[in-house]
Amino acid sequence: MLPFKLASLEKAALGQQKDQTDQTTQQSKIPAKLPRVRQWAGLCVDGLPFIFMGVSLTVAVYYFFGPITAVPLSILTGLVVWFFRDPERQIPQDERVLLSPADGKVIDIRRVRYPRLLEGEATKVSIFMSVLNVHVNRIPFGGIIRQVQRNPGKFFVAHAEKASLDNEQVAVVLDTYRGAPLMFVQIAGMLARRIVCRLKVGERVDRGERFGLIRFGSRCDIYLPDAVEAQVKLGENVTGGETVIGKFK
Repeated sequence: MLPFKLASLEKAALGQQKDQTDQTTQQSKIPAKLPRVRQWAGLCVDGLPFIFMGVSLTVAVYYFFGPITAVPLSILTGLVVWFFRDPERQIPQDERVLLSPADGKVIDIRRVRYPRLLEGEATKVSIFMSVLNVHVNRIPFGGIIRQVQRNPGKFFVAHAEKASLDNEQVAVVLDTYRGAPLMFVQIAGMLARRIVCRLKVGERVDRGERFGLIRFGSRCDIYLPDAVEAQVKLGENVTGGETVIGKFK
């Protein structure tokens, strides 16, 4: 009787081990989550066609017209490379903090009513991105995307107050893991004619994750709910994915 029980236990153990092996194999076949905005050699992949075009034109002008004629194009190409840089960021570990969605300067902090998508009031923090700032945008806080709305509009200077309402923009509402909804808005400027937002409703996102960019000068507004206390000051320079914009109370 004892040998039979031992054999049964051994068979059960082998079966359990096989199930675990099969489960591990299946998990290993699940593809890794692809980044919404890809990076290569410290550059945003979205900028590579522009960089390639600039380099090609510079080389052609240098070959046919000489080095002096190619100088302006080489400078312009260098500026394009600088614009599309995408450095890594050190994301803070504090689970209560909201991070800046963009690089730039805080040009406005005020109490406002939500302009769309949400009801009630919030503290709006506006960040102006000059052509010299990194223009890759990052998720301020982890959660699930509730809504993404693109509004066509005008192209006023991005630091003007009317840009918040009148300029072309993409507004995102995020249901945070803390329960409070969070809205942030990508706003096109006078030079920025292309907003890239690769978020979809229902997606789970992580704090500091790249989600889009705005080309050539723009603005980003973030609306802090009542549960969040602002941690930045007017005129402060912020870094996307690193600077703490707000903190849950």
